[in-house]
Amino acid sequence: HHRNSIQQLELPQRKAALIVPAFETLHYRLTFPKSKAELLSMLDMGSLYTFRYHVWPKGHAPTDYAKWRTATMPYRVAWQPDFEPYVVVRRDCPRYDQRFVGFGWNKVSHIMELDAQEYELLVLPNAFMIHMPHAPSFDISKFRLSAGYRGCLQTLREEFHQDLSRRYGAAALKYLTAERSL
Repeated sequence: HHRNSIQQLELPQRKAALIVPAFETLHYRLTFPKSKAELLSMLDMGSLYTFRYHVWPKGHAPTDYAKWRTATMPYRVAWQPDFEPYVVVRRDCPRYDQRFVGFGWNKVSHIMELDAQEYELLVLPNAFMIHMPHAPSFDISKFRLSAGYRGCLQTLREEFHQDLSRRYGAAALKYLTAERSL
């Protein structure tokens, strides 16, 4: 069913990143919903949340969960600062930037690059994933505890922006202005 609807998108002929809407639970045991309808009722009952709703809503807000609830067709969304959805892309898409290892900015920079290359950001209407609770990673602890780590990440972000400007010229300006206004 999913495969057919994805094949209808004719991805080999278009540059698209398919967004899989992400949710999360705070329960360690969860019966995975068998359908979108079941997922929506769990969302309404409060046993699921949209991903990172409490900590970092910006990361997934552009997915437009309100629209997703009733969507039956894939829909396009626009890039916004700090957007870091989970995507399915063709193998020949731009690679992750190797500078962003550990915690911070690996998905954000990748989506920026896809957007700069004019990939369509398409939300899949019937796909979803659920993030399960787990202990904080070693890297996020370093990010939270070390000013040095955060400083390095900031430097890498600036370098990344310069590279985007070199590669995409004026088109990359929107990423910089978005970054400055945060």
